Amino acid sequence: MSPKIYIAGKLFDKADAKISVYDHGLLYGDGVFEGMRIYEGRVFRVRQHLERLYDSAKSIRLEIPLTFEQMLDAVRSTVDANQKKNGYIRLVVTRGAGYLGLDPRKASNPQVIIIVDDVTIYPQELYENGLEIVSVSTIRNHPNALNPRIKSLNYLNNILAQMECVQAGCVEALMLNHKGEVAECTADNIFVVHKGVVKTPPTDAGILEGITRGAVIELGRKANITVLETALTRFDVYSADECFLTGTAAEVVPVVKVDGRSIGSGKPGPVTKQLRERFHQFARSPEAER
Repeated sequence: MSPKIYIAGKLFDKADAKISVYDHGLLYGDGVFEGMRIYEGRVFRVRQHLERLYDSAKSIRLEIPLTFEQMLDAVRSTVDANQKKNGYIRLVVTRGAGYLGLDPRKASNPQVIIIVDDVTIYPQELYENGLEIVSVSTIRNHPNALNPRIKSLNYLNNILAQMECVQAGCVEALMLNHKGEVAECTADNIFVVHKGVVKTPPTDAGILEGITRGAVIELGRKANITVLETALTRFDVYSADECFLTGTAAEVVPVVKVDGRSIGSGKPGPVTKQLRERFHQFARSPEAER
């Protein structure tokens, strides 16, 4: 079945889903988005995702043409129209079509686009055996230039880092911030485990405050695992007993090598395995939709 794409209140077949080439989302990356997962017909932490979407839009003075509840209904109805029990949602809000020029006042009629489809980030063997990542020279956007907590349509910062890791033969890149501290990867948040304590960079390190990241922190603390949000350097990563990444599409994936250095035993560790299993169970439970 061809995916049904929501655009401005109507559903279109994939081949017919179109917006104007004058849309400032296309011309200038002027817009925001969210990626969400569907588990057993339910959208994982949908309200948290939409709250982040509206916060991102507010921070760039983009007025979303739907109320929060209308957006919630639009997401759920698009999932239902696609009969998707397990899958991925890409929700995009653009500044809208207008005239050439950076001035946002030259655009009007913001567009809401909802895509429901499948997504696979990493092959299954990497979840079982772990993946290798490499730190790259492209740093995370400076918070005073473009705050990484804004989930904007301009992902060139991440793409440039991704190009470096592909060149190095890896599938994910570790990005540092302007202070030389560990920030996050191109599409995932990073965690390390040292002597049973789980650590992850705080939001002021210049990271996106991931929804899956937040869920893993909660699940870890409920399991009586100490989880700290604290500044990290590459030393903390290299000397870790375990390392893993979290993200909406990636879920929880172990890392066994960074910059050619084996992490711990060189195999996915027990804390990573425990948190991954706890996340899988939680994500598929009814309470995870809230």
